[in-house]
Amino acid sequence: MSDDERKELSRKLHYGLALAERRMLEEKTLRNEDVIQGTSDGQIKAVPARRLLRKMYGKSSEIKVNKE
Repeated sequence: MSDDERKELSRKLHYGLALAERRMLEEKTLRNEDVIQGTSDGQIKAVPARRLLRKMYGKSSEIKVNKE
């Protein structure tokens, strides 16, 4: 596998993971669920998915879930 092929594969993997994360947050938001996160000091906390979705992707009030 050449260096260019590795870079392309890495780009596709990052895109796919980001897309999966966004879809997961959208689904959890529709069901008013929390996301469990670990903090840098080792604590575990529950954060509303809606809050994370808005923080990461903007303040859109309309959430659409694309199922492809």
